[in-house]
Parts: sequence; C-alpha cells; structure tokens
Amino acid sequence: MRLALTLWVAGFFLPLAIPLVASMSLPMLTKTALSSLLIFGLPQLLTVAAIALVGKSGFHYLMEEVFGVAKRFGPRLHVGRVRYRIGLVMLFLPLVLLLLEPYITSFVMRQPMPYWVYGAVADTLFLTSFFVLGGDFWDKVKALFIYEAKAVLPAKPGSLHSDAAAVDS
Repeated sequence: MRLALTLWVAGFFLPLAIPLVASMSLPMLTKTALSSLLIFGLPQLLTVAAIALVGKSGFHYLMEEVFGVAKRFGPRLHVGRVRYRIGLVMLFLPLVLLLLEPYITSFVMRQPMPYWVYGAVADTLFLTSFFVLGGDFWDKVKALFIYEAKAVLPAKPGSLHSDAAAVDS
C-alpha cells in the first residue's frame, strides 16, 4: 500500500524535475523528449503501476485517504469579513504588482530582482488567497462559468428591498 501511494504521489511531482532536465548539457531534442515524458508519460505510468499494485478498490481507498486529508486542510465554507478582505488583497496584489513591476524596478531598485522571484512570490500569494477567501468564494468563481447563474446581492439596510422583505416575513 505504501509503495503504491509513493508511486502515485511521485507522479504528481515529476513535472517539477523539468528545470533539472533543462539545465543538463544534453541535446535539445533529448531535453524535449525527457521533459515531455515527465509531463505526459511517466506520471500516468506511475498511476497505472500504483493501481496494478493495489487493485481498483485499493486505489479508490488510497484516493479517499489522500483527498480526505486534503479536505481537512481545504478552505472553510464561510469566513469572516476581515479574512475575506485580506484574501481579496492577496488575490489582487500580485496582479497589480505585475502591472507596476517595470516601473518599480526602474525607479526604486538599482538592480532588478530575478523574474523567478517575482513569479514565485506572486503565484504563492495568488494561490493561497483562494484558501483564505473560503468556500463561498469558490462558489462565486464557479458561478462565473455557469451561464444561468445570477448574482444575489444583499440588500442595504433601510433600502426599499429590505423593507419589502421585512413585510413579506
């Protein structure tokens, strides 16, 4: 069971070895082939090997265990107002910094930072913002891709709509 889990999880991390392959002194065709295998061939092969080791029912058990642990660390359904605002700042700050980065580096810094530093910080901030924003935000994002979805905005206190809702109750 542990070997199957190791093979399956290793398949997810194989694409992270692509920069290592790119830095090797190999012909370009070989680098391209190895990188393609790290994305499209080997992860699927390791998944099939894991299924072959434990069988279909054992693999479903592994998936339930792994995703059960992931759900515990996933976003809460509803978050407070302060956490939601922090999450929005985390979501939009990388986008704003991406737009301002050429100006910041030319006016403020004497030596520009490597682009991978900007990318790593911005991507981490952007991805963690979805967990800070919570499950309700995921539903809002999901609704963007559903044509029939309608936004239901809360009525402001003292407005005509909130008085009508109070009369209906």
